Amino acid sequence: MNMFSAIKVFLRNEGLRGDKHIANFMNEAKNINNSPMHGSPLGVQGCPYILYSDGDGTIFEDTSLYSAGRSGWDAMPIPQEDWIELPDGGNLYELPGRRGIGIDVKTGEMRICEKGWAVAAFLPPAHTGFYIAAYETLADAPTLPLFCYTAAGWLNDKFYVPAMRVEADIRQECSGYDENKIQQGVDILTHAYPHNRLVKHLADNCALTYNCPAARNYFMGRWECPVPTSPACNANCIGCISFQPEEESIVSPQDRLQFRPTAAEIVEFTVPHLETAPYPIISFGQGCEGEPLLMWETIKEAIVEIRKHTQKGSININTNGSKPDAVEQLMKAGLNSIRVSLNSARADIYTKYYLPNNYQFEDLIESLRTVRKYGGWASINYFVFPGMTDSIAEYEALRELIKTTGLSMIQWRSFNIDPDWYLGKMGIVDTGECMGIKQMMELIHEEFPEVKFGYFNPPIERMQDFDVAFAH
Repeated sequence: MNMFSAIKVFLRNEGLRGDKHIANFMNEAKNINNSPMHGSPLGVQGCPYILYSDGDGTIFEDTSLYSAGRSGWDAMPIPQEDWIELPDGGNLYELPGRRGIGIDVKTGEMRICEKGWAVAAFLPPAHTGFYIAAYETLADAPTLPLFCYTAAGWLNDKFYVPAMRVEADIRQECSGYDENKIQQGVDILTHAYPHNRLVKHLADNCALTYNCPAARNYFMGRWECPVPTSPACNANCIGCISFQPEEESIVSPQDRLQFRPTAAEIVEFTVPHLETAPYPIISFGQGCEGEPLLMWETIKEAIVEIRKHTQKGSININTNGSKPDAVEQLMKAGLNSIRVSLNSARADIYTKYYLPNNYQFEDLIESLRTVRKYGGWASINYFVFPGMTDSIAEYEALRELIKTTGLSMIQWRSFNIDPDWYLGKMGIVDTGECMGIKQMMELIHEEFPEVKFGYFNPPIERMQDFDVAFAH
């Protein structure tokens, strides 16, 4: 057996094994998109108690206070039906320099928990939070790193969060990863492609250093394969996860790609993946890079060459959508789908966060429209920030975006950012009237039932049969 055949056998076998970790998701996919509220709701009477940390890594509950949530700048009660058990893969964080705000179990009034630092939850992939953790920030509190800070509580020996599972696909399920298989895949594929800088980057930087779920899946031979391409960017996002100015009070959680890959490097490892992986996707545009559309010529060359070797799988680009002319060229070459990230469907709020260079909000709208014109799948990666995303003004703007672009899908992602820092940087004092994340999702689904809800880029099979064809 030659090296290429061995790689194909490895990818096919590992991918198929990894496709069977969790059952019964077919019906859940239908539930999510036929009735978008989905999760394991609180099955007991009462409300979870507030959590606090002692500063040394130990978390306690304070049974004199119910846990409250936050929307924008405001603390508020969380409806009992919004709580679900903290999903597998979720984490709890101590928030230094912050005191939790709860609801007194006797008086019903809001008050500070003085026993320790506030606590918040990080939601695993496929979940979307309804409320931020409620707390008071002290004057000397450090800026929080770029994660999400969902409210959390404790009741009957379980942790709870106000959230829902918005995606049935299990491709980034915590329980689905096998460290031995990942290392085996790294060894085999780096040996097979000894001179490919991208494979080395995905192995050493992404899979083994940062535990990138997509990179880990690639080395397990399954589903979506990341293809970073651009060390440069044409936006200056406040919460950029791969580059932060030295004078900033936070650091980026990962290092950015330092080279420009060639089309040949891209083709070399993506063709075998598309040929052998279950529900295969290759995705340009990753968290460890800048803006992939700045490398559109290389990406176009790669797509053309890939399609000479295989017609299998889906080719996707995650992007800011800043260059609609380039998007059109990629669609003509064979691109199947696009995902445009945005913190808001309002041009002014978008611009304050992205701080774009040489493009404007209307360009990303045109990019989405262009993909739909060519019959492709157009998603938005929608950063969910309770108190901003669910404002009346934002709801109306999202409705207009859907109508204008013919949008295929909304990927509802909890915004990974320090809430106070974000609102402060944006100059937001009053977020306006809000309806709640849950109600907004219900209203959007009711008016636009053809727009799918989820969290991940769909494979080509799922674009044709959304409720069935996905990793499960």
